Amino acid sequence: MTAQDGPDHEQVLAWVERVASFVAGEWGLAPITGRVLGWLMACDPPEQTAGDLAAAIGASRASLTTNLQLLTSIELVRRVRRPGERNVYYRIADDAWAKVIRRKLAAFTAFDGLAAEGLRLGWADETKTARIRSARTSIAALAEALDRSAAERH
Repeated sequence: MTAQDGPDHEQVLAWVERVASFVAGEWGLAPITGRVLGWLMACDPPEQTAGDLAAAIGASRASLTTNLQLLTSIELVRRVRRPGERNVYYRIADDAWAKVIRRKLAAFTAFDGLAAEGLRLGWADETKTARIRSARTSIAALAEALDRSAAERH
């Protein structure tokens, strides 16, 4: 493979490991889950069998099966069948990252509701609500930034 063809296999695997570390550290998922995501983001062809994945990332089939079930249940990875084939293929869902972002935003929105509820508890001293108000202010700033970004794209 030449430099213009893209990274070599070892570079891709090193990147997949960095994805695995991120997923483990930031999302609390097993490193193998991150390896699956990383590999499915970078592999060619984009659809891989469980055997392809196991060989590529050095995972056992049992561990891989568990993680593929998790990733398909949260709709980041989808199962694909090709006409006339018995194999099941896996690929990153076309809208996987939009789903991740929407879920995080929904969680922030839900937490904002809890924070608003906390402010209505009847605090006598506003200084005692500063941390709750800070959460609401931060969530509002995020929503505003996202609204601005969406407006700029259109």
